[in-house]
Amino acid sequence: MATETEAETGLAFHPMEQFEVTPLFGDGAVHWYTPTNATMWFGITLLAIIALLVFGTRGRAVIPSRVQSIAEMTYGMVYKMLEDICGKEGLKYFPYVMTLFSFIVFANYLALIPKSFSTTSHIAVTAVLALFVFIGVTVLGFVKNGMHFLELFWVKSAPLALRPVLAVIELISYFVRPVSHSIRLAGNVMAGHAVIKVFAAFAAILWIAPLAILGIVGVYALEVLVCIIQAYVFTILTCVYLKDALHPSH
Repeated sequence: MATETEAETGLAFHPMEQFEVTPLFGDGAVHWYTPTNATMWFGITLLAIIALLVFGTRGRAVIPSRVQSIAEMTYGMVYKMLEDICGKEGLKYFPYVMTLFSFIVFANYLALIPKSFSTTSHIAVTAVLALFVFIGVTVLGFVKNGMHFLELFWVKSAPLALRPVLAVIELISYFVRPVSHSIRLAGNVMAGHAVIKVFAAFAAILWIAPLAILGIVGVYALEVLVCIIQAYVFTILTCVYLKDALHPSH
């Protein structure tokens, strides 16, 4: 017999229920202090990062192990990205950028484990990450450049008559940054997991099960790429925004 929810939606499966935040103990309401599946996977993500970047490189072997090689390649990639975009001056902010990339990439990949919880699929998480970047970059821009930071919105290379119009457009696009920054990550992660759930539901139907299983494999393989790509995009945009704070002139 269909449940009340199924009767309302017409669905026997609910692809979005995997994103529900639920308490780890009991079935009560979720408060800010309640241990939930989200907080548990936050902790697992933190432990995984420590395991790779701290314990995985503890030996500092001349001939690195596989774990040490992954840690060193990750470090080198983020370091070079920051240096290429922001210059040497931006390297002092490397710990923060590296922390952002590590958290996002580990959270994304851990979410591919069956029965896990995808923390980066929640706009509440990605919005906080994006707001920290936005507020931090804005404050840094004014601290480093004073009122000259406003030159970021004044396109000197454009004709004088167009500069006020372009300034309004630049100002709007600047305040839209945290919205696009956060929605891009959460939307891509959520969409991939929801599609896998839909294919998994159809896999229970015998005559389309082979196609559904192929769909799951294909989407899962795509998600493996999306995990690193979205972490990379979020990080490189952070570097670009940081560059604007350090060098605001057009």
